Amino acid sequence: MTDASPPARPPDREALRRSLLDWYDVHGRSLPWRIGPAEGRAGVRADPYRVWLSEVMLQQTTTPHAAPYFIAFTRRWPTVGDLAAAADGEVMSAWAGLGYYARARNLLACARAVAGEHGGVFPGAEAGLLALPGVGAYTAAAVAAIAFNRPANVVDGNVERVASRLFAVEAPLPAGKPELKRLAGTLVADDRPGDWAQALMDLGATICLPKTPLCERCPVAEFCAAHARGDPASFPRKTKKAERPHRNGVAYVLSRGGEVALVRRPPKGLLGGMLALPTGDWRAERFADPEAVAAAPVVADWRLAGEIEHVFTHFSLTLRVFRAEAAGEVEGVLWTPTAEASDGLPSVFRKAFRAGLNGLL
Repeated sequence: MTDASPPARPPDREALRRSLLDWYDVHGRSLPWRIGPAEGRAGVRADPYRVWLSEVMLQQTTTPHAAPYFIAFTRRWPTVGDLAAAADGEVMSAWAGLGYYARARNLLACARAVAGEHGGVFPGAEAGLLALPGVGAYTAAAVAAIAFNRPANVVDGNVERVASRLFAVEAPLPAGKPELKRLAGTLVADDRPGDWAQALMDLGATICLPKTPLCERCPVAEFCAAHARGDPASFPRKTKKAERPHRNGVAYVLSRGGEVALVRRPPKGLLGGMLALPTGDWRAERFADPEAVAAAPVVADWRLAGEIEHVFTHFSLTLRVFRAEAAGEVEGVLWTPTAEASDGLPSVFRKAFRAGLNGLL
């Protein structure tokens, strides 16, 4: 980039939209929850339940990771009424590996509200969707646009990146988010709003990549201010992140014959309502062996079996894993066959469980 770089200018809105929608008609991704452009032209309509479910799943994970979960959920609970009638524990177990479990609780609350208060039919407007439990501005806009073909400004991380480059927005993230949303909104129109939202998402996911944008293949490169400047990869600008704090803890693998002890975590808080290994507090200081043994859920011959690392959104964690054989009755635990115990565990406890096996299987 030089001082002679051309200034950012508003793109030709209609020409940009035509170019991107034409590209989407040919190159749009085939996804298990998506009604493609050809199906849409043939009169097929997206199922609001499937759109909503996919958007909730995608809030904290990637499309390839979410797809098998989506397929499993919709086979097991094909309608919002089926999901609303499901037991909390079953849904929590099926959610394991998809991120914050508060989302799974909100998922159930929303499904039950739609089934119980709306006759199993999702509201079609953003305002009605926003009134549902756990539905935020992004999800409401996505469902309104994709499922009901309402003009809505659907802005996720991919769309923010595309907008930051199209308009060469200098304001760094996260402070620049309102401006990026405003600019993305200038491109929304009544024509094909669902396809437009998905086209922007696909452009960001497959062409306008974070570190190596494929500008030579981009259908809207001629409208892109960052491309004209010659430094598209430098957008969006970002504020340096604060260092992620680190915590330490202990997890306990207590076995009894062919079973292992699990506990149900409290309904609120991190991993709320999930099955887990017994564990103590997570803190800044590392636990010494005598302290870890003293804090164990029962008196037993506890031995250090290993150590695992896990990264949450707001902190990283080291868990030292101790294991022992139960010597007598143990209150407050759920004895589970060892071969099945990891199936419904959150990923952090699945790692700890595997570290603590040491020949239990």
